Amino acid sequence: MALLMRETLRLLWRSFRPHHWTKNLILFAPLVFSQHLLEVERALRALAAFAIFCLLSGGIYVLNDLRDIERDRLHPRKAHRPLASGALSPRLAARVCALVLLVALALAFRLSAAFGITALSYVLLQITYSLWMKRIVILDVFAIAAGFVLRAVAGGEAVAVPLSPWFFICTLLLALFLGLSKRRHELLALNESAAEHRASLALYNTLLLDQMIAMVTSATIVTYALYTLSSETIARLHTDALKYTIPLVLYGIFRYLYLVYRKEEGGNPETALLTDRPLLITILLYGAMVLWILYR
Repeated sequence: MALLMRETLRLLWRSFRPHHWTKNLILFAPLVFSQHLLEVERALRALAAFAIFCLLSGGIYVLNDLRDIERDRLHPRKAHRPLASGALSPRLAARVCALVLLVALALAFRLSAAFGITALSYVLLQITYSLWMKRIVILDVFAIAAGFVLRAVAGGEAVAVPLSPWFFICTLLLALFLGLSKRRHELLALNESAAEHRASLALYNTLLLDQMIAMVTSATIVTYALYTLSSETIARLHTDALKYTIPLVLYGIFRYLYLVYRKEEGGNPETALLTDRPLLITILLYGAMVLWILYR
């Protein structure tokens, strides 16, 4: 009995996909870039917000897996997930999913009403995406990007820091870049069965995706550069040194493009982040440089 319980918990944990929770690290960005990282109360609130969004993300992943069991069985990688493979009971997974989402939302509203509303908006967006938007070409990628933007907004609400327009646009563009790269990877990996797995993939082709990726990549780089050079940013942060992070941002984006086009590893940004050493080192160096510039 104890062995069965342990195996069930392990399968549930896998279904929550904790390695995907790296996406929620963006919740800390408003705290860091507002120069409030060293304030203990705000830092603790940001940690609480991160934990809540990890629970929400986990619940949404289980919800998506429940809805896409049959489609996932057609996918070379997703077919091994606990629900798609039949190792985990859908009824149990549904009950745990509902409980986790309800508890997480209750905690979100307890943290603050604004944060709770943003967290609820995130859940509704993900449910709408799962039920409808994922089937609509282009809108599906914008829905993915909106999820990242809502995470960033939630991070700001948790620590009572409004997002700057520059930060909002940079987050949106970077998320679109990652979403389009993901769609390109899926289209190539699934080949003829792409449309059976995701209806919107039948309406994409690599040429269209390559053009959109090129546009969004350029816009992301230019927007970030303008953000670091903006007189508003310099006045708010009391330094113009953020411009020295531009080369790291350029290299990080170029490295990711290399992974997408040469190694065909753009399907999971969170996996690339954790497994590609040059990209991981670049991100760590960027984080260290930002902290040194803003808190020296």
